[in-house]
Amino acid sequence: METHNQTSRVTIQAVIQAPVEKVWTYWTEPEHITKWNQASETWYSPKSENDLRVGGKFVTRMEAKDGSVGFDFSGIYDVVKQHEEISYTLEDGRKVDITFTIQGDETKVVEIFDADSSHSIEMQQVGWQAILDNFKRYTEEVA
Repeated sequence: METHNQTSRVTIQAVIQAPVEKVWTYWTEPEHITKWNQASETWYSPKSENDLRVGGKFVTRMEAKDGSVGFDFSGIYDVVKQHEEISYTLEDGRKVDITFTIQGDETKVVEIFDADSSHSIEMQQVGWQAILDNFKRYTEEVA
């Protein structure tokens, strides 16, 4: 008897000490994406392309600094509501939903994603949270 596993949804979040306009710009513009989109100091993103519209495609190249491995993180946008929400479908069919909530002079970013089946949920949550934490640091430190 075949069983089907239901996809687990994982939530990560951060409160960014910056207005939503800056948070949105740094989240969506390739020149900024390449500066924060890595889970650890041993990785980097050498290039990013972003067609930020419903039906538009994005791709960010992620590589180990030692050259041992790399991959394209890419998908198609399903929802784009400026300064509020972004949803997309990854190439493997998993869904990602991101909300941007104004909290005074701060912006709360909540990201909910479908876990993949090849890594533990805990590992994925830690990795995605590390990238979000890098985004927070970068956005708060860069003028």
